[in-house]
Amino acid sequence: MREERKFSVTEPPHISSGETVPRAMLDTILALVPVTLVAIYFYRLNAVFLIGVCLLAAVVTDAVARKIKGRKPSVSDLSVLVTGLILALCFSPLTNWWTAVFATVLAVGIGKEWMGGLGWNRFNPAAFGRAGVIVLAPVTVFLNRQFAGWNVSFPMSPDVVDSVSGATPLTMIASPQMTLDVPHLQLLLANPGGGGLAETSALALLLGGAYLLYRQHITWHIPVSILGAVAVLTTILGHNPADHLLTGGLMLGALFMATDWVTSPITDPGRIIFGVLIGVLVVVFRVFLGPTEGVAFAILIMNAFVPLIDRLTRRGVFGQLNAAKAAAAKATATKAA
Repeated sequence: MREERKFSVTEPPHISSGETVPRAMLDTILALVPVTLVAIYFYRLNAVFLIGVCLLAAVVTDAVARKIKGRKPSVSDLSVLVTGLILALCFSPLTNWWTAVFATVLAVGIGKEWMGGLGWNRFNPAAFGRAGVIVLAPVTVFLNRQFAGWNVSFPMSPDVVDSVSGATPLTMIASPQMTLDVPHLQLLLANPGGGGLAETSALALLLGGAYLLYRQHITWHIPVSILGAVAVLTTILGHNPADHLLTGGLMLGALFMATDWVTSPITDPGRIIFGVLIGVLVVVFRVFLGPTEGVAFAILIMNAFVPLIDRLTRRGVFGQLNAAKAAAAKATATKAA
């Protein structure tokens, strides 16, 4: 009598690493702590206030958007806090609170929830919110008129005020009439007045990126491809590559926005293609379109091509032969017969 065997069938994944979305998001927040602390050191309560506004707006927008969809708030997975923090780091410490709120509503309400929610959104939410306030500048102007006199700002040291109110390093390298007068070592270590909060220290961002690499939440392919493409192209165009690598939102975009798991390619070759093309677009924006930053726009443009990149670089099915090999195998079998 044959022994009857029973098989247990379960849904994938069948092998789990033990990682969870909240843990991965917490690691991302921890990776952003160094640059956040540097920004707070220089900009004091202005940085704290701006970050607080974006975080609060992210939580409220998430709750409202998900309530409309008949779902519970997703703040427990920390993803909205990551979006709010990254978005806050994109802005200058003197940014009006209503501009920060508007950008956060665009990022969380539209870029994340309206486009499917966590795991389904096509575009990076933080980049979507940052680019949105630029594209929808008339709305920002309207808000400025409505809330004139309602801005909140806190005292800063005279040196920091002069740095913030002066030309940013990115503006200097983009203007033929100006030269970058900030030492590269200062741009790497700590430089108030770089523009956004995240532009105060490239080293702090690199430390955060190294932590994400160590935790295996990101791979080297996208950041290295972006920074490498920018370095090579700016050198070819006669620019100092260090000027571009250490200024603007390039480091934040390359390490924390372009590497978003949902909106980036799933294959290593695809990630390299994705990163290189983002780097090319950033250089085009910066060199040929005046003082335009371009990092958020470059990321969003390439987010739209991720499905195509995935199709072009997808791995073959195990054991599957392509059409040419299948025909050759069939011809060989026919001859042998």
